[in-house]
Amino acid sequence: MVSLRRRHVFAKIKPSTSTRIDLGLALGRTKTTGRLIETGGFAKGDRITHRMPITSAGEIDDEVKRWLKTAYELDSPSSP
Repeated sequence: MVSLRRRHVFAKIKPSTSTRIDLGLALGRTKTTGRLIETGGFAKGDRITHRMPITSAGEIDDEVKRWLKTAYELDSPSSP
């Protein structure tokens, strides 16, 4: 597992199966859209609250990049 940090961990890249990785994201109460899946983490007090399954490099598209950027920005020094 690889953790991405700013002030805290805002994303994790984790192998889930032999053909898929999961990109876990710290998005708080963000509503799911597209391929974004809630993990139930917010209710459990986990930092990583959402994930996106990725099975090929071609799936790392604008949607993935947008959510990764959002998670990064939510962990900014000026956010609560």
